[in-house]
Amino acid sequence: MKTVNTLLEALGIEILEVENGRVTAKMPVDQRTRQPFGLLHGGASVALAETVASIGGYELVDKATEAVVGLEINANHVRGKKEGNVFAEARVLHRGRKTMVWDIQIRDEEGKLISVSRCTLSVIQIK
Repeated sequence: MKTVNTLLEALGIEILEVENGRVTAKMPVDQRTRQPFGLLHGGASVALAETVASIGGYELVDKATEAVVGLEINANHVRGKKEGNVFAEARVLHRGRKTMVWDIQIRDEEGKLISVSRCTLSVIQIK
C-alpha cells in the first residue's frame, strides 16, 4: 500500500492491523491534525475514519477487477483531544456486491471514545 506522498503521510497515519473485515490505525494529535483552538480537528478524524474503512474494503474485493471509493461518511465527535495519539478501529457491518458499510470508532490511549463514524463504500469495477 502506498503511503508516501498521500494523506496518510501528511497526517501521520500509521496502519497497525489489517484483518478480514477489520482495520486498526494510529494518528498523532499534533500540529498536522489540530484545529486553531488546539483540539483534534474533526476533519482529521473523518480522514482517519475513511482511511481505515477504505483499506478494509479494498482487502475484501477482487483487486484485479474491483476497487472501493467512499460514497458517504458521517461522524459524531464526542470528546476533545489536545495531544498524544488516537486509534481507529474499523469493522465491516455490511458487505454487498456494490456497497459496504463500515463502523469506525476512534479512541484515545485510555480507550475513551473520541469519535464514531459510519462510512459507506461503493465497490467499483476497474478497467
